[in-house]
Amino acid sequence: MFSWLGTDDRRKKEPEVFQTVSDGLKKLYKTKLLPLEESYKFHEFHSPALEDADFDNKPMVLLVGQYSTGKTSFIRYLLEQDFPGMRIGPEPTTDSFIAVMHGDTEGVIPGNALVVDPKKPFRKLNAFGNAFLNRFVCAQLPNPVLESISVIDTPGILSGEKQRISRGYDFAAVLEWFAERVDRIILLFDAHKLDISDEFSEVIKALKNHEDKIRVVLNKADQIETQQLMRVYGALMWSLGKIVNTPEVIRVYIGSFWSHPLLIPDNRKLFEAEEQDLFKDIQSLPRNAALRKLNDLIKRARLAKVHAYIISSLKKEMPSVFGKENKKKELIASLGDIYKRIEREHQISPGDFPNLKKMQDQLQGQDLTKFQPLKPKLLEAVDDMLATDIASLMVLVRQEETQKPNAVVKGGAFDGTLDGPFGHGYGEGAGEGIDEAEWVVARDKPAYDEIFYTLSPVNGKVTGANAKKEMVKSKLPNTVLGKIWKLADIDKDGMLDDEEFALANHLIKVKLEGHELPSELPAHLVPPSKRKIPE
Repeated sequence: MFSWLGTDDRRKKEPEVFQTVSDGLKKLYKTKLLPLEESYKFHEFHSPALEDADFDNKPMVLLVGQYSTGKTSFIRYLLEQDFPGMRIGPEPTTDSFIAVMHGDTEGVIPGNALVVDPKKPFRKLNAFGNAFLNRFVCAQLPNPVLESISVIDTPGILSGEKQRISRGYDFAAVLEWFAERVDRIILLFDAHKLDISDEFSEVIKALKNHEDKIRVVLNKADQIETQQLMRVYGALMWSLGKIVNTPEVIRVYIGSFWSHPLLIPDNRKLFEAEEQDLFKDIQSLPRNAALRKLNDLIKRARLAKVHAYIISSLKKEMPSVFGKENKKKELIASLGDIYKRIEREHQISPGDFPNLKKMQDQLQGQDLTKFQPLKPKLLEAVDDMLATDIASLMVLVRQEETQKPNAVVKGGAFDGTLDGPFGHGYGEGAGEGIDEAEWVVARDKPAYDEIFYTLSPVNGKVTGANAKKEMVKSKLPNTVLGKIWKLADIDKDGMLDDEEFALANHLIKVKLEGHELPSELPAHLVPPSKRKIPE
């Protein structure tokens, strides 16, 4: 008797089974999170409902910065070709949001047509009205970079008198909408224009809760001397520290992202290393896209839960007949206390609550009597999703990542330095002498031989114990010296002959000069007498 109760309870706790991460996210959102959002007017307060295109679209990169910081030039540099609608100049030239996406033919799709296309993730931008849609286009073109990612170019953020001119739409709100959906946000700064205007400050604050997606690029750094560059970098970090309220330091990439010659080439190596780091970060986006969407859905679910508690608490406090307007004013004024009560009752972190001032402003135009009371079943569905379904999706995310290990951005500037002599670090460190006929270690071998013969070699070889006495003089950690030993002991006999000892010293020199050791010994470093030994 009543055995069906236990069966139902078990069924409810079993996680859903999904074929792909994208399908799983869509189903979980529609069946478990969307009902909660709709019941408590989440879309009116925070963010429009998600659509299938939001889960299916390629990773997106959002470029944000003041005018003339090189946003459009940065895209041009990545793609290595012009895109439709592109305008570059020292004054505010890009006056539109341009979604640069892959297409079989070059062309521009205007905003009003774009927001009715179900295959594009922009349908909910319709809410920002014609003033925005007239300033929103999609530039399509066949480009290998765009096969993996899409890039959103934004109007230059204004400063001084210019920022007092209204755009006709809520610029910060539009950027916040994009920030929720993109995989990476790149803030560009000009090394000559570090002042953060009121509009830029407002924009950065609108990106709050998305700090994990933000990267900063200090562009046009080739136009200033090294000493000035250090001061500019320090000033930028100080300015950002006042606006981005996080204990961690935001990653700043320094460089000159366009295809013109460097004006001051002193820091060329620094710029190359920084560019490679930034490119690796962007190239990893396709591989991490599913995880990012999963993470964003979890963030959204946590906010939706808190929102439901806030709305239902306000509903509970409202009188059914008299004094509604006065009670509404009283509740809005004491919203901070309601936040604290919910925090205590439901053990919710203060960081999960929406901005207090913004929430108070939004509540002014709402009829609190029409809000819904607390519906435990809706909240249980979301809790169940977070506790069980998300865990099973995480396993699927890892499976998809292993199935697509080479899912990286290719083409354009990303291929320019992959191979050949202009690859990053080519001919340096362990790569020194790669194109030379002579063994590069031979240059310093006479000096290494003098040391070798003081270590009492037996049958032309020194023992590990004797070699260690000399190698530890480098003051490198044992873990590093152990790796050098494994690379240098080519015949794996636990001893070093004169060539192997010279090679070990060469690798120590490479490490002391600040270069990384190779995971395997490159062919050009193998001593000539041992090049025929099979591995």
